[in-house]
Order: sequence, then C-alpha cells, then structure tokens
Amino acid sequence: MDNYTFTQKVLDAEQTLYNIAKSILIIDTDCEDAVQNAILNAYTKLSSLKNEEYFKTWLVRILINECYKLKKRNSKFVPYEEQITADIQTLDNSEVRELYQAIMELKPKIRVAVVLFYIEGYSVNEIKDILKIPAGTVKSRLAKGRKALKSNLSCFD
Repeated sequence: MDNYTFTQKVLDAEQTLYNIAKSILIIDTDCEDAVQNAILNAYTKLSSLKNEEYFKTWLVRILINECYKLKKRNSKFVPYEEQITADIQTLDNSEVRELYQAIMELKPKIRVAVVLFYIEGYSVNEIKDILKIPAGTVKSRLAKGRKALKSNLSCFD
C-alpha cells in the first residue's frame, strides 16, 4: 500500500476511529491522542497488514489497543466530569443528548460493542474479530446494552 492510499483509507475511517475512541476513553483529548498513536503505529507496521481489504478492521484493532493502553496509563488520574458534561451539552437535540449520555454510562466492554454495532455498522463477526472474543459474547454484550439503554431512556418509551 502506498502513502496516498494509506492516507485516503485513514481519512475514510476518521469518524469511525473517533467514535470508537470516544466510547472507550470519553475525554476528547485522550481520544485524539489514541487516534493519532494508532495511525502512527499502523503506518509503521503497515507491512504486517496481510490483506488490504481488511485495513479498516486492522486499524480499529490497533486503535482499541491504544485506547486501553492510554486508559491504563491514565487510570491513576481522576477523570474530568466537567469535560463529559460539556461534551453532552454541545448536542442540540435533547433525545440525542439523552441517548449519548445513556451510551456513555454503559460498562466499557458493552459500550464498545454497542458503538461498533449500532453506530459504526460492524457485523457481529467483524466485532468478534476486532475485539478477539467469541460471537456469543458479542451478542450477549449487545443484548445487555439494549436492555440497559431501554431501561435508562425515558424519551424512547
């Protein structure tokens, strides 16, 4: 893969990368750092990509690893609750804001599966490969996520 193709594929995946990072890290600056590190790692390890067709899935897996590394590194710090509140307040529609807040309150493992499936449109098999977990676990996390969202969302009754 040449530099131009790499750049185009990264730009095409930009929103997906941010959404996934946001679902794990929550804070925008951490998301930006994780995405930037993932892109840099992908570029340096481009020769390890076996099939160009799976570039986006490969890049998402690198991003998820980066997010968890960053989260572990920052675990000794208290998160900025004000930052989360500010992010939620910038949304226009109250129902969208409530849905976003409900998604962000899910347990991290469930939240990642929900974002990958419902927001990014990955299939259960693709999520299984990205997260390196059985398909049944993906389905279980999605079911738990739907149940939690249903009970937490009053505007969608």
